[in-house]
Amino acid sequence: MSLNSQIPPASQRSIVLVGLMGAGKTAIGKRLAVLLGLPFYDADEEIERAAGMTIAEIFKSHGESAFRAGEKRVIQRLLSHGRIVLATGGGAFMDPETRATICNANALSVWLRCPIPVLVRRTAGRTHRPLLNAGNPAEILEKLSALRSPVYALADIIVDGSEDPPHVTTANVASAIENYQPPRKVEVKLSDASYDVLIGTGLLARAGALMAPLLPQPRCFIVTDENVAALHLATLTASLDDAGIAHQSFVVKPGEASKSFASFQALMDDLLAARIDRKTTIIALGGGVVGDLAGFAAASALRGVPFVQIPTSLLAQVDSSVGGKTGINSVHGKNLIGAFYQPLLVLADTGVLNTLPPRECAAGYAEIVKAGLIADPDFYGWCEAYGAALVAGGKEAQATAIEYAVRFKAQVVGDDERETKPNDGRALLNLGHTFAHALEAETGYGGLLLHGEAVATGLVLAAHLSASLGLAPQENAPRIAQHLSEIGLPVRIAGLPAEHLLAHMKLDKKNRGGKLHFVLTRGIGQAFTSGDVPEEAVRATLLANGAV
Repeated sequence: MSLNSQIPPASQRSIVLVGLMGAGKTAIGKRLAVLLGLPFYDADEEIERAAGMTIAEIFKSHGESAFRAGEKRVIQRLLSHGRIVLATGGGAFMDPETRATICNANALSVWLRCPIPVLVRRTAGRTHRPLLNAGNPAEILEKLSALRSPVYALADIIVDGSEDPPHVTTANVASAIENYQPPRKVEVKLSDASYDVLIGTGLLARAGALMAPLLPQPRCFIVTDENVAALHLATLTASLDDAGIAHQSFVVKPGEASKSFASFQALMDDLLAARIDRKTTIIALGGGVVGDLAGFAAASALRGVPFVQIPTSLLAQVDSSVGGKTGINSVHGKNLIGAFYQPLLVLADTGVLNTLPPRECAAGYAEIVKAGLIADPDFYGWCEAYGAALVAGGKEAQATAIEYAVRFKAQVVGDDERETKPNDGRALLNLGHTFAHALEAETGYGGLLLHGEAVATGLVLAAHLSASLGLAPQENAPRIAQHLSEIGLPVRIAGLPAEHLLAHMKLDKKNRGGKLHFVLTRGIGQAFTSGDVPEEAVRATLLANGAV
């Protein structure tokens, strides 16, 4: 199911070490090559051998541009002859064509990041470094670091160096290579644009580098909530600093109450007071509430500014961060004010799910199992087999399920981005949601019932309603209820008034011509939309499942 089957594992890829002069690329590279049983090459030495003169002489006689052209050819040649360990010069990775050569060769790039004082000590007295001979080495290294670090941060792996002996840093590099897993990638293809959803561990710490090539300018405005800020904001801002991206933050209270006019106005006031322009990117760091609020602000501020989603809840990673639905709630219902507005990029870091309370993780699972109930009975069977492991924190199960759910949603959204098809289309993603939104409205959008918990109950109710109308097998609703209950999700209405729930449903934005509109099923994996559902049948389903 992974998109990355075409990418060879790290054990089959060349290793390219990048970083500033003095980072230890040659010393570490030689030891790493011995450890891995691979040939080692130093790009600078190969350039000198090919040119018949030292790098200093090449700079003096031909200039830096001629040196860079030769460097590019040498790196391309070295990477075309089997797996190697290659130490590059400090400026090599700065060239986009050289970076493309490394990528096209399926080589794994490793940035050896070192503090400036360490680099100064290591390069002291080395007269063969042309760039250091032009002035104060410490000042030159500071300037080079500021210029190059945002590009070095594009490397696949970052290993911090220090005063540790070379064998210690070598072991750290080898361990990082052994544990490296490329992110899974799903492309969301739309009629006039497309964007990627990256899924994997460690993406938050590399967010700045992953976003940098897409941002129209290196400035962003982060929207998050208090809980997420305490856990993850520092990691994100550090990655932005590494990539040379300026940033400000806006923090809201956690919970559905922040999807309000008041929060939206406060956010807009902060954005405008910060004098953002149309090239300033808004980053949503948080769950579905933050993503919806930040996305609506991005769609509205200056009539639209760039937007990146970094979802930190399972529910947001598999559902709300993908597809471009943004908005806030009103006293009349959930998500009734908003816009379709697509992000530049979605970064779903599965590592941050470790910080989720079990209840939040279970709530997110409802949106995963929904994909199988809509269109894929085999995936629903997979959920029954592996759902418990996923909710318990199994990383492989989580990554597999997130990728599948995102891929499924991307396909549906790509075919019906703005939910305009008269039947089926994107509306199928609302399976269980007409019930769920009514349950949320009646319980006040608070902590009594999380969105995913409401969806879980809604999925059971949709199956029950479908069976009661003679459309689906009677055994489906009990089967779904048993599975979701085993995961720890509520599957019955907790004594809420049926008439109140019906009143909320009549305000649902999916209704047409004053008629209730539902997503029903003919069986597991066979969902369809229907605008011909008798109100009495809906009432009977509510009463049969715990309403009063």
